[in-house]
Amino acid sequence: MSSDSGSVGTAAAEAAGAIRAVGSIAGSGAAPGAGGGWRRGAGVAGAALGVLAAGAAVGVAVERLTVGRGMRRKARLALDAAGPYGTLRGTPGTVLAEDGTRLYYEVDEPGGPGGPGGPGRSGGSDGEAQAPASRRLFGIRRAPAAPPLTVVFSHGYCLSQDSWHFQRAALRAAGVRAVFWDQRSHGRSERSRTEAVSIDLFGRDLRAVIDAAAPEGPLVLVGHSMGGMTTMALAAQHPGLIAERVVGTAFLGTSSGGLAENTYGLPAAGMSLVRRLVLPGAFKLMTARPELVEKGRRATADLFAGVLRWYSFGSKDVDPAVVRFSERLIEATPVDVVAAFYPVFAEHEKREALCAFEDLPVVVVAGDKDLLTPSRHSEAIAEALPDARLVLLEDTGHLVMLERPEVVIAQLGDLLAAAAEGGALERGQRAAAGARGRA
Repeated sequence: MSSDSGSVGTAAAEAAGAIRAVGSIAGSGAAPGAGGGWRRGAGVAGAALGVLAAGAAVGVAVERLTVGRGMRRKARLALDAAGPYGTLRGTPGTVLAEDGTRLYYEVDEPGGPGGPGGPGRSGGSDGEAQAPASRRLFGIRRAPAAPPLTVVFSHGYCLSQDSWHFQRAALRAAGVRAVFWDQRSHGRSERSRTEAVSIDLFGRDLRAVIDAAAPEGPLVLVGHSMGGMTTMALAAQHPGLIAERVVGTAFLGTSSGGLAENTYGLPAAGMSLVRRLVLPGAFKLMTARPELVEKGRRATADLFAGVLRWYSFGSKDVDPAVVRFSERLIEATPVDVVAAFYPVFAEHEKREALCAFEDLPVVVVAGDKDLLTPSRHSEAIAEALPDARLVLLEDTGHLVMLERPEVVIAQLGDLLAAAAEGGALERGQRAAAGARGRA
């Protein structure tokens, strides 16, 4: 076993142990729906990171506001003020994509803002200062510290990096280095300078972010919906990067292809008519007159909110403050971006790219009431990766990381543990073999 692969395993083990320590606040238990695959860890993390009591109290009031647009508007404003969601910030950075689009990312460093007092990335004089005096006197220099493990989060369509609020809080409390980025035209990233966007383009964007924010050390890639597809595109383009540096992957509510046939919960015949007669004109209007459509979206906020909730969550038992937070994320996406990005999903086909992950710990999480990327798509990913763990959550919709944050956090902790126990330790052999001949 090479020293590099050993340090990778150590980094993953330390990260997993830290998350388990955070999880010990809330006790232990098995994640619902957890199946086979790699061995399950002992901890369930993050239940203590649930919603604020104040948010829940405001939610009770909202349920009573059944009439009056003005009252409902006041309730939404109250919910916006009640929750802390989307307020976590890290060290900001930007990187230029291949077409010059400025991509925004943030890094949460161990011991950084909001995190515990843990070790950061140190070297040089800092490392020497920590060395025993006898070693410094005799000129013995410390061996350079191994690069830390970094967890990279890629968000979904019409969302932003803030959609990972609960997972970010858990990893920050555990002292795990993490990178969160906004996909082009989303969040704080610049509007795409390329009109014809594609999942392949997003994969190249992810590579640019990794090169800037995590240029060395082991990686765990986490992607939700479009973010999972972005991860697959990265693997198709750079299998060598996956083979040499990635020690674990999580796919949440995503698909490897076949979305052109998705009916979004509508009858097949009805969805066929919508695709042929409604969507082309709607997208044309959204692109040509976005200000008009935005005005209409604001005027029909109540109806729009109901539609968003239907497609975002599978249970009625979701904190209204979390529901409202998800609405704000989606509402922040300009309508012409919605129109420009929608066609890329029908073109997305990356099942063959999944083979890059076949020797790694992989967890696939899906809600059984997901209408945007139905759970059968997650099952197809698990079929392509027989050693992956498939976790199907009952009464759960598309936004699994917001609806069931405690389960997602627990699975990430177990994923890091699995990377330390198995897949990461074989990284040196796979890298030496050239990732089985893939360039």
